[in-house]
Amino acid sequence: MSGTSLELGLDTFGDVTAAPDGSPKDMATVLREVVAEAVLADQVGVDSITLGEHHRDDFAISAPETVLAGIATTTSRIKLSSGVTVLSSDDPIRVFQSFATIDALSNGRAEIIVGRGSFTESFPLFGYELSNYEVLFEEKLQLLAELLKETPVTWSGTHRAPLTNHQVYPTSHSGRIKTWVGVGGSPESVVRAARYGFPLMLAIIGGPSDRFAPYVDLYYRALDQLGLERQPIGVHSPGHIAKTDEQAIEEMWPNYEKMFGRIGRERGWAPVTKEHFLNEVHHGSLYVGSPETVAKKIAHTVTALGIDRFDLKYSTGPLDHGKLLDSIEMYGTTVIPIVREMVAERVGTTV
Repeated sequence: MSGTSLELGLDTFGDVTAAPDGSPKDMATVLREVVAEAVLADQVGVDSITLGEHHRDDFAISAPETVLAGIATTTSRIKLSSGVTVLSSDDPIRVFQSFATIDALSNGRAEIIVGRGSFTESFPLFGYELSNYEVLFEEKLQLLAELLKETPVTWSGTHRAPLTNHQVYPTSHSGRIKTWVGVGGSPESVVRAARYGFPLMLAIIGGPSDRFAPYVDLYYRALDQLGLERQPIGVHSPGHIAKTDEQAIEEMWPNYEKMFGRIGRERGWAPVTKEHFLNEVHHGSLYVGSPETVAKKIAHTVTALGIDRFDLKYSTGPLDHGKLLDSIEMYGTTVIPIVREMVAERVGTTV
């Protein structure tokens, strides 16, 4: 770890859960459930709640900043983050203003994780060409970096009119909104995060987490070569917690199959199998099992990569809201204390 204390958080995209008859719940209900899940996470000691942006019928959260503003007024300590804000198809000024507002409502608990996103629905929705995928993100990240200084901005690019000595309001409560760059495995994206001096959030959704060690090394080497201070690194991975390993596996598997089966059909992947699922549970980046099993696996990832934050993506497809609440409660009350104890023993420090 880079010297900061370990943070253990939760992620969700507002996956559309199932009603008792198996039909999809309406998105209004799902959004209210997400707020309830965040309130519980706040109560049981989870460090952060991270909401991802999507524009599909299987995920309810398209405006994470709006949901986070609602959570801000019903929680007291948990950090409030997007994960990710799809910056390429958004307006950096509105992103800054929205999170400065959340920062005010939460007394300084807002964070942003920006990324290019793993889906592309937002591009046609907001009138952007996919052919500009790279330049849009680069220019908008550049502008956001200037806005985060909270001083008058002078900036020009190719996708919007320039700004000349323009102050953007409101400024934040904390004076600087912590902003991460979310990366799915591109070395170029890792170096970009370092170039802007932003913390790095690695999305690891398949294979053993140890294989991302070269990206951690690349990020730190890039920061050193640029003469910039070390920044935190986080990992986002999916999982589910139940009383026993067997229960967690059987609860998650059919929902995992539905979610990744659909995405696989859209992208031309081979059908997802239970063998693949179990391999990810036992050897890859699915954190599924009893509190003790999940804690042990998280502690391994934290120490193997030397990271400062781990976020568990606790929702998977139509997995029942009640089971999500149970998972959250066990994560906060049991998993987090065990992880902290394990990591402290391994690194010889307090986390």
